[in-house]
Amino acid sequence: MDRAIFEDALVFVSLIVGMGCLTGIIITLLKRRGKQVVSPEVMGILRDMADRLQRLEGSVDTVAVEIERISEAQRFTTRLLAERAATPALPDKAKGVVTPH
Repeated sequence: MDRAIFEDALVFVSLIVGMGCLTGIIITLLKRRGKQVVSPEVMGILRDMADRLQRLEGSVDTVAVEIERISEAQRFTTRLLAERAATPALPDKAKGVVTPH
């Protein structure tokens, strides 16, 4: 019985090692196949796209700064209007203001 378990374990280990080697060979073949030389036209297109993305990023940053300035101005205006509403525009006549006649 011990010999059968040993043989089964040996078969199992050899299958695992064989699958590992096969996986390594397949990965190596895929890596070699994937290293195709990129044509100069494709590289030019990629550089062009990178430049466009760089300009787009700059534009988005500029828009973000302007939006922040607008929101700051809105907060300032809101605060001024709130303070203005707290103080009356004309003096209260009920305080006994006497006008000279």
